[in-house]
Amino acid sequence: MPEEPEPGTFVLGTDTLVTIGGAVMGKPASAGEATAMLEALSGRTHQVVSGVALQRIGGAGRTGAADRVEVASAVTDVTFSRLHPGQVGSYIASREWKGKAGGYAVQGLAGLFVTELNGEYSNVMGLPLCLLGRLFRRLGFDLVRRTWLEGGF
Repeated sequence: MPEEPEPGTFVLGTDTLVTIGGAVMGKPASAGEATAMLEALSGRTHQVVSGVALQRIGGAGRTGAADRVEVASAVTDVTFSRLHPGQVGSYIASREWKGKAGGYAVQGLAGLFVTELNGEYSNVMGLPLCLLGRLFRRLGFDLVRRTWLEGGF
């Protein structure tokens, strides 16, 4: 049986998807699916959307307040250059696409495909850090200073 979390513990849940022209792209199940995703993204702007839920287990910090959950999302517009079949094939062969929404990892070779990015870069990597920092602050904790805020939350 799992242990009860300590007061002041944070529980984080997040997931990311890619959307273009009303179509939602999750994580491709095969190289063929990843190829189709990259071909659809080629030369176009798409959105990377991450949903984040952060829960604070009550009883810590200055207020000892009860449990609270903050939920938010981040959206980043990403534009790809027009990809040539050889680029797509080489990227697929790298296997970087595995387990990645939209079939790519911007922090790897696919960074070479990005011509424009509007929004949080870390969101495209799968965890919007700026948004996460705001959620922590709403729950009474400053990540930069690594301390509880005055007045709790």
